[in-house]
Order: sequence, then C-alpha cells, then structure tokens
Amino acid sequence: MTAPEPARYHAEYAWLPDRPAPDADVLIEVVDGRFGPVTAGVPVPPPDARRLPGLTLPGLANAHSHAFHRALRGRTHGGRGDFWAWRTQMYAVADRLDPERYLALARATYAEMALAGITCVGEFHYLHHAPDGAPYADPNVMGAALVEAAAQAGIRLTLLDTCYLTATVDGKPLAGPQLRFGDGDAAGWARRAGAFTPAGAHARVGAAIHSVRAVPADQLAEVAGWAREHAAPLHLHLSEQPAENEACLAYHGKSPTALLAEAGVLGPATTAVHATQLSGLDLDVLGSSGTGICACPTTERDLADGVGPIRKLADGGSPISLGTDSHAVVDLFEEARAVELNLRLATLTRGQFSPVELLRAATEGGHATLGWTDAGRLERGDRADLVTVRLDSARTAGVPPVGVFFAAGAADVTDVLADGRPVVREGRHVRLDVPTELSAAIAAVTS
Repeated sequence: MTAPEPARYHAEYAWLPDRPAPDADVLIEVVDGRFGPVTAGVPVPPPDARRLPGLTLPGLANAHSHAFHRALRGRTHGGRGDFWAWRTQMYAVADRLDPERYLALARATYAEMALAGITCVGEFHYLHHAPDGAPYADPNVMGAALVEAAAQAGIRLTLLDTCYLTATVDGKPLAGPQLRFGDGDAAGWARRAGAFTPAGAHARVGAAIHSVRAVPADQLAEVAGWAREHAAPLHLHLSEQPAENEACLAYHGKSPTALLAEAGVLGPATTAVHATQLSGLDLDVLGSSGTGICACPTTERDLADGVGPIRKLADGGSPISLGTDSHAVVDLFEEARAVELNLRLATLTRGQFSPVELLRAATEGGHATLGWTDAGRLERGDRADLVTVRLDSARTAGVPPVGVFFAAGAADVTDVLADGRPVVREGRHVRLDVPTELSAAIAAVTS
C-alpha cells in the first residue's frame, strides 16, 4: 500500500487521552498514517479540514474473533440447549470451509467490523488444515487467507495462531471436524506457526492456547515459551463453562487457572478470554499476575456462559479488553455497555464501570492486548485510527457525548480511518458492498 496523504479533520467533539469527557472543536492532523498535532478548542477550522459532525473516538479494537462464526448468526436460536449444543452447529460450518471460502467470509466479516468502527481485530485462529486433518500444500494457507481478508477490509489483524491438540481435558484425540485443528503436538504447532510471516504491515502473528481441554498440561509451557521467544501476545479461553472447570478439577485436581499458573502461562503478556466461571482464588491469581481479561458479553449471554466477575478482575489488576467472539453481534458499543449492564443484573448495583473505563477497554486496552501499543488514543504519534459516531440519530439525539457508550450502536458510525486511510465514509465501506458480500459468503457455507 502507498502511504496515506496528509489530512486534517475537524471533530465536533473528540475524546482525547486522559480526559473525563470529550472536548469540543478538535483539530486532528494526520501525517504518514500517524496523528500529528491534536488540538482542542479550535472553533474555526482551516478551510482544508474535513468536518466530522458528532463524536470522534480512537479506533475500536476487537480483541477476540472467530470470523467463521459469523455464518451462525440467526441460525442457532431455534431450540433449547447450551454451549455444547451450539458447538455442534459451529463445527458443521467449520467443516465446509476451504481457503477461498474462508477468505470471502472473513473479508465480509472484517468489513462489517469496519462499519462498526473496529480498526483492529484479534483472530483466534485454529482452522489450520483440510477437513480430514491433512495439511494443505502451504500449511499456513488458511492463516494467509485471514491476513488477506483483513487487508481487503481495510483493518489491522493480529493472527492468534491457536494450538489445539486434544478433544478433552483427559486427552481424548481429535475426531471429526476437530481433525483440521490439530498439529500433533506443541512442537508441531510451533514449527508451523513459526514458519508463517504475514504479508503486509497491517498484520502480525500472536499465539493462543485454545483451552485446557485442547492442550495437555505438559505442553502448555511450550506454547507459552514460544510466545515469549517471539515477543508475541498469548491468548486463551479460560473457564467459559462450568463443565470445563469440573473436568479439570476431576483430572488434574485443580482449576484451569491454577493449572495455567503452574505451567507459567499467566502474566502481563497473556489475555484470558471469557473467565466467566472463576473461584475467589482464581481471581487472586489472575489479578496478581497482571493477566488481561477479554470480555465478550454478547456471546457470553448468547451461549448462556454466565456473567463473569469483571469488576473484581479489573480491581485486582487485570487489564480489560472487549471482543465480539461468535459475532452474534458486531458492535463494540454494545459489548462495552453490556459489561456494565450485565453486572447490574448480577449484583443489583449500578455504576460498576465509568464511561472512561469502557472507552479504554474498547480502544487502547484492546489494541495493547493484541500487540499494537501505538494505537487506541487520539494522541500525536499514535496510529491514525479514528471512528466518528452520530449524535443526531434516533438513538443518540439529545445524548451528551460522554454518554455515547450507553446510547450509540454500530449503525451510528459514519466515518472510520485506519492508519490514516479512510475505510468508512458516511456510513458506507469505501471498497466493499458489505451486505452483499456477507450474504454470498454465508450462503456458500450454509446452503
């Protein structure tokens, strides 16, 4: 890609770093894909500045995605069941994906994210091989498809290459649709993951442990060591369901959190996703180690996972980020307010998270957990990611700018820049017809 042209934007309101509420009349300058001067209180903009009516925020970061789950939206709600019943339907879609179909589905899904103000995504990627488990001629072709999908959608990507070796905590082998997830052992995973260099400066590779179900205890340390050696972020699913905890206690005599701590997996470079079913001791271990927590509340409610102790985790020392996970909803505003509103239902207490805390989780917190520490703030020198939200829609009319996370939604996003390049203008993706692409890509794996 060529470098973006220098540009100036004049935001009606913008939420600047370390401010309790947005400022008015903010002039934002962009040079070589980075923010130049960002100046509040400029009532008369320069004639060459593009006006951004509404509230301008840093680009949002989606810290946990399974792109192919987008095909399940609206298709898994017809009967009773739990996470495990839903998983069977998810595997049926996974079984139909090849590199070409995955590129199309991920491109459309990432473009939907762009329309929602997301400028960076963490893709928790375990669809490595062909459906029978045999490696493709290029063993990383599925990961390469995701990298290309993000480029075409106009957003950045951290490919969280996921180690997935067994079907259960007690080591039952992968079978059926799970065969394509496996690399034999952690050493095989490390060889394949280490051989992949993503094409383009918009993408980087991180590591993931799918769960304590999927990586044997004696191989957890090898995955964590690979991440440290490569200075890569490490993510993992943790205690999403009671059944996972029960199986781990029965086989190992300890909780998943304790098992991971013993293996040296936890720490500031690690992010635990969900963490909805934790004991008090688990909370202490996660917080004291500085392990991050990625909450995905719209998925957690969709899959009946429960409401995690997210306030206690934040108070204990765990940085918070947000993800859309299964893409039942692609809307970081909804994820942010659901963190607060779900806790209100669980605790009977309002005001668990401040607007500034929700903003931080949706922006710089997510970017940091994905390894993009120079993004997520409207600050000179940072990557020029921004998202502008209408304040005159039926949802936001009359709402003060500070209240945007309790009122706005993805449909209110008008403009998005990623690394200084326009991705969304006036509510439309600049390159792709997103509804048409989504319809075609989903039909290809469901009909």
